[in-house]
Amino acid sequence: MNKDIIIILVEPQSPGNIGMTCRAMKNMGFSQLRIVKGCDRFDAEALKFAVAARDLLESARIFPDLASAMEDCTLTVGTTRRHGKYRQEILSPIEVAGRFREQVTPDCRAAIVFGREDSGLTTDELSLCRWHATIPTSDDYGSLNLAQSVLLFCYEIGKTSESAGGGRPFDLAKSAEMEALFTHFHATLDKIGFLNEQNPAHMMRSLRRIFFRADLDSREVTVLRGMLTQIDWSSSAFDGRKRS
Repeated sequence: MNKDIIIILVEPQSPGNIGMTCRAMKNMGFSQLRIVKGCDRFDAEALKFAVAARDLLESARIFPDLASAMEDCTLTVGTTRRHGKYRQEILSPIEVAGRFREQVTPDCRAAIVFGREDSGLTTDELSLCRWHATIPTSDDYGSLNLAQSVLLFCYEIGKTSESAGGGRPFDLAKSAEMEALFTHFHATLDKIGFLNEQNPAHMMRSLRRIFFRADLDSREVTVLRGMLTQIDWSSSAFDGRKRS
């Protein structure tokens, strides 16, 4: 299963952390690294700490933003250390490993996303991910090194996959399909006056959580977009004012 799982680093700030991440991945049998902008992966420090995992460093793919880095993925996990209104249902690494064991197949691409060393992932970046996860740490000092975090997730997933025997078929919609659905929802709901003009993102984040929990497949996404298209057509004469 490990070869089907992608590690994504969002704007890493330390070349050494990129190198150590490659080493941690190779230790656990992972080989696919994607990087969203960030520092130079070929800096001398990155090469030094990658040691024998330099091949992962060289084959890493670079993306301009998180959405494009995940667009071909089906299962996506955003890691976070903070809880809050938009950071609910947070899984542990063991729970992530269990879900991957059930759902990851050669046709189902999965990714775990790690944020910046100093500030992690933004709320908007986390909202792109199907699930959220955290590593339980001491209340006295919860900060973990980036490569340590990657190693812990990779270890738990690798440990689970050894006894899993492969996942079951699970035809979930890919990230790009889900993002197209959410864009369509935003446009339609804004058109009919459903979204709060001052804070439309609040409702859209709630809808994201609802539909991510629903585990939609491609056909279901198509059905929902067809419904939205019909609403668009039916409301073409709507002037934005609610009537009693």
